[in-house]
Amino acid sequence: MRRTIQTGLKKPSAPHAWAVAANNTLYSVHVPIRPDGSIESGDATRQAEVTFADLEATLEAAGADLSDVVLVQIFLTSLKHKAAVDEVYKRFFKEPYPVRACIAVTELPTPQTVIEVVVTAALTN
Repeated sequence: MRRTIQTGLKKPSAPHAWAVAANNTLYSVHVPIRPDGSIESGDATRQAEVTFADLEATLEAAGADLSDVVLVQIFLTSLKHKAAVDEVYKRFFKEPYPVRACIAVTELPTPQTVIEVVVTAALTN
C-alpha cells in the first residue's frame, strides 16, 4: 500500500510529494523550506538546520523518528559546505548513524539553496 505523508509543508511546485510510505518504508526529500513555504537562503549551517528539522517533522508525521532512518543522501552545491552540514547532522543523528552519501552537484532545483536531502526510513506501522 502506498500513501502520501501529510508533512504540513506547502505543496511543492514540482510534480512530486515530499514523503511517501510504501511497504513499511518511508521515502522523502527535504530542502530548506519552512512550513509557510518560504525558503531558507542563509548559510549552509542554517539551511541544514531547517532541512533536518523538516525531516524530523516528516518522520513524526509518518509515525517514525530519526532512529528509523536507514539511508541519507545529501546533495551539496559545494563540498566546502560539508563540514558545516556534518556539525548539524551530528546534532540530529546519533550513533549508530544511518548509511550516508554526500554528493557535490553544480546546482539544485530550489533557488538559493545549497542542500537537498533524500532519506529512506523503516516504518513499523
